[in-house]
Amino acid sequence: MNYFSSDFKLGILGGGQLGKMLLTETRKFDIQTYVLDPSDEAPCKIGCNHFVKGSLTDFDTVYNFGRQVDVLTIEIEHVNVEALEKLEAEGVKVYPSPATLKLIKNKGGQKDFYAANNIPTADYRRFENINNLKVAVDNGEIAMPFVWKSTEGGYDGNGVKVIRSAESFEGLPDVQCIAEVMVPFMYELAVIVARSPKGKVATYPVVEMEFHPEANQVEYVICPARIPDAVAEKAQEIALQVSEAFGHVGLLAVEMFCTEDEQVLVNEVAPRPHNSGHYSIEASYTSQFEQHLRAILNLPLGNTGSKAAGIMVNLVGAEGYIGDVKYKGMKKILKMDGVTPHIYGKKQTRPFRKMGHVTIVHKDISQARDIAEKVKDTIKVISVPTQEWDK
Repeated sequence: MNYFSSDFKLGILGGGQLGKMLLTETRKFDIQTYVLDPSDEAPCKIGCNHFVKGSLTDFDTVYNFGRQVDVLTIEIEHVNVEALEKLEAEGVKVYPSPATLKLIKNKGGQKDFYAANNIPTADYRRFENINNLKVAVDNGEIAMPFVWKSTEGGYDGNGVKVIRSAESFEGLPDVQCIAEVMVPFMYELAVIVARSPKGKVATYPVVEMEFHPEANQVEYVICPARIPDAVAEKAQEIALQVSEAFGHVGLLAVEMFCTEDEQVLVNEVAPRPHNSGHYSIEASYTSQFEQHLRAILNLPLGNTGSKAAGIMVNLVGAEGYIGDVKYKGMKKILKMDGVTPHIYGKKQTRPFRKMGHVTIVHKDISQARDIAEKVKDTIKVISVPTQEWDK
């Protein structure tokens, strides 16, 4: 198939910031791009050749969209898998495959998969609803504190909560869920693995993630991770084990915990470009978004090495602000060397909504981390009267 031709059509399910950054890479080639998303204001809308507004979970919408393209990929897992199965059966190349997506999109299914494939992960139990979980807690079968996770639909810190007391159950949806043992970890790590249909594999360096204590969102991604070499090697090995077990095509982001005794446990995975790889746009020889394209198009995989140390700072909506977004402090961070902002194009801000990120590159990782702190303290994602935009 001639990928370097405007006759070739690539479809993307989901029109968010991941798709927008993926579309930037398609411009290096000459690829027609089709995007499906339910929002008229999807960030992808300005960057694709053909934008289709519609539900990602409706069978007919996804199926009819997929029939228009040669290769179909995703930027979000919450899509109609049955439609993808029919498209694949009719000859459309779907990456990741519906079989892989079906295993990954349900967190309970993910955990069962790790157990069945001898992949190290935290102990857990599955429950059909909150009442069943509460009964298990009351009977002493589940000890507090533990981590509650919704099996479906969680993202960006949603669908996850630490349960420390009976009051912690308040406000939780009555859905299928997991109770997971809290891991006393020293580091939260991630490795992105790229795999082509031919089985060619490449891994990015291990990154370290620092999380916001309340929102359960990544605040900083640090590459290379500030960990012992032995831990990095173990994390890479486990990420490759997970990748081989899933047999995915495209990118697989493997998030892990490292305990005080240097055990490495898989937390969860995402079969697409991922927040933990955003640093690669500026810091790597091949960005994760270009690599995803190379993988799903069965092209040679690119060099995953880093040109310099890289840190990514997430830009999220500040607490107390809802409405038309304004970025306070942008001019100040643009004066800093090695600092590159990426604004996703979402019109409305709300507390902790991902609105953009900033990459810092530097030859010294500790100095890069100091600059990242200054960036975090300088730029604020708010909603204010227009006369305050430039402050």
